[in-house]
Amino acid sequence: MVTITLNGQAVEVAEGSTLLEAATAAGVIIPTLCYLKDLNCIGSCRVCLVDVEGQGLVAACNTAAAEGMVVRTDTPQVAAARRANLQAIMDDHRALCATCVRQDTCALRFLSSTFNLQDAREALPVPEPWDATFPLQRDSSKCIKCMRCVAICEKVQHCGVWDFTGAGPSMKVIVRDNLPIADAGCALCGQCITHCPTGALTARDDVSRIMDAILDPAVETVVQVAPAVRAAWGEGVGLSRDEATPGRLAAALHAVGFDKVFDTDFAADLTIMEEGSEFVEFLGSDAPRPMFTSCCPGWVRFVKQHYPQFTAQLSSAKSPHQMMGAVVKNTLAAEADEAGRRLFVVSIMPCVAKKYECDVPELSTVVGATHGNGTSDADLASDAPAAPELAAEATPDVDAVLTVREFGRLLRLVGVDCAALPEASFDSPLGLSTGAATIFGRTGGVMEAALRSAAYLITGENPDFSACDTTAATPETPWMSRELAIGDATVRIAVASGLENTSKLLDALESGEAAFDFVEIMACPGGCVGGGGQPIRFNSELAQTRAGVLNRLDAADKLRYSHENPDIAKLYADWIGEPLSHTAHEWLHTDQESWKI
Repeated sequence: MVTITLNGQAVEVAEGSTLLEAATAAGVIIPTLCYLKDLNCIGSCRVCLVDVEGQGLVAACNTAAAEGMVVRTDTPQVAAARRANLQAIMDDHRALCATCVRQDTCALRFLSSTFNLQDAREALPVPEPWDATFPLQRDSSKCIKCMRCVAICEKVQHCGVWDFTGAGPSMKVIVRDNLPIADAGCALCGQCITHCPTGALTARDDVSRIMDAILDPAVETVVQVAPAVRAAWGEGVGLSRDEATPGRLAAALHAVGFDKVFDTDFAADLTIMEEGSEFVEFLGSDAPRPMFTSCCPGWVRFVKQHYPQFTAQLSSAKSPHQMMGAVVKNTLAAEADEAGRRLFVVSIMPCVAKKYECDVPELSTVVGATHGNGTSDADLASDAPAAPELAAEATPDVDAVLTVREFGRLLRLVGVDCAALPEASFDSPLGLSTGAATIFGRTGGVMEAALRSAAYLITGENPDFSACDTTAATPETPWMSRELAIGDATVRIAVASGLENTSKLLDALESGEAAFDFVEIMACPGGCVGGGGQPIRFNSELAQTRAGVLNRLDAADKLRYSHENPDIAKLYADWIGEPLSHTAHEWLHTDQESWKI
């Protein structure tokens, strides 16, 4: 420990601590922009300046506390220096705050107001060309060269999409090797977006497209909401976690004007029935180990681009929201057609990669190609009752995806008073779900949910083990692993979240250092609760807090096993037949190797 004097008070801190860490521990706020704990401590923005006796003004984020150091953070000289540096940043920033989607969460805007800055005093920079169709959007004229995107993409997500060129005033952030963003190996995890302090990085905004669909009388809008959304949606509309209940979420979706409101948790249960059954078959085969989960499109993009040798080992199951879209299009299309309307399926997701996923042609479902109870055209001579027939036509499972941030903007646009809404239920028959589905939203949740049902399928009894509550996401422990006894089998499992951790696990598998039967990967640290489409709070990592919400909902649910969901059983009885049936493969599975990034 060392003792420093901070604003006239003696403060004892651990040796090696920075002045910023020492001040934070003592409750003294020092503003930052470029600082990202343990990842980006470069002092480039010079907003965290403090006055050290004998040294003058230094950056608190990368200056170590030393015994006897006398530090002032609250002098007029310090304030003036910070203000001058912020003004220099503002002079090179195209401040369009009134229309910027980050206006309420922009760290630069908050500090500019705090320090009473002027607008840019010179000509505004012009944004560089960008692919407007790509789910990740960049406005270079709003970039403040803080390098946080470079750090998070390289050190946490292992993609290395962002780089920089030049030095001093001519330095700028670029896509690696000046590649088009679509060719740069981007997983679309969105972590660069949630860690950008301004509006330089955003997700493609599809709110207007959804509003057009809601207002079109010829369109029947169907919305679904992902498990992790219920743990975070209230943050964007000012609700506490106690107020932001699933029932109020369903009511808010109805209030926006959607015709039908379903819960992707239902499709998560469906995913478990398919993926769990697939895993049981896999265990009895000699297929290369391990089988990987396929729920996360950021992970799927990553493995296809960076470790394509593992692509064939992905589960063939579509992600839950794609499954839900396929079920909606096939079971509700005839009813909508009779009413002279067409279905438009919207997913509210904590994810940017889902915007990409819903547009993958190979994930489209041929509506009308199969018939009730899992039969196909070739099976119609049998006595199995058939569902209403439609002309076979390939259609996207999901038509559009909104992030949680976009959903918040949609609620404000329509003027929904979320706090005043009485709780409502999700619509039937695609709204009932189990606790196993709810935990899909956090790391380890898909694995635990799958094993709950896989163990039942093998033994005929519900297991009493808790497979994996969390996964360590540190450089020292990049993945969690366990061996579980299920019947006569010993199943080796592993769970990782964050793509740097994932790369370490894949390298260990390839070298033979590690061996597993079943592996869950989520691209975002902490899983979907920390997703790139979630609400942003500058320098606050909320994945663990949000995961706690999902765990509590799971624990309180009367149904905690996907195979016990009665609406899932009815869907199979009326439409699909059984897990892994012909219809199940037509609607709910894909050939992971057939489609390219």
